[in-house]
Amino acid sequence: MAKEEETTKLVGEDLHAALMEMKTYVDITEDDLKKIYEIALRHARQRIASRIQVQEVMTVDVVSVKPDVDLHEAAQLLSDKRISGMPVVDRENRVIGVISEADLLLLAGMKKGHTFHDILRKIMGEPAPVRSSASARRVGDVMSAPALITSPEESIDSAAALMDAHRIKRLPVVDAEGKLLGVISRADVLRAISKKA
Repeated sequence: MAKEEETTKLVGEDLHAALMEMKTYVDITEDDLKKIYEIALRHARQRIASRIQVQEVMTVDVVSVKPDVDLHEAAQLLSDKRISGMPVVDRENRVIGVISEADLLLLAGMKKGHTFHDILRKIMGEPAPVRSSASARRVGDVMSAPALITSPEESIDSAAALMDAHRIKRLPVVDAEGKLLGVISRADVLRAISKKA
């Protein structure tokens, strides 16, 4: 059994929610009990995650970069800090994009110069911006923009759902003016749930 499952505590409301989800009379067998347990465990995790706010678990010591920074410098920063991505901020510290290893690797190895998002835009009939390694020199040339963001008051389950839906590893956390406050990652969410469970 996974460590997370071992530390998650079930309460009566979780078992009740699991039984309600079964939507049938249950003649308890060992398999039925296991299924009820797994459903109740999922409800317990959701209950815990819905009560924790992003600001309780976000990383506040954030590495960020300006859009006019040279790509080599950005790549070195990612490598030195052992991170796979970072927010791009303007002079007022407002988040305007995100740059990741994937953005930089795209320049190094993808001949057509288009991201997966660009391909989706084309399928939907929207023009895809042209990216080429010859013209890209600065972070602003290759960053993903606009950045997906979250607020400090958001629940971690909502932040996790957003990361999952867009298949990203982290979200910049911003205030009402769009200024960078921190970053929340999938690892932050998992740590929070395991500590509270």
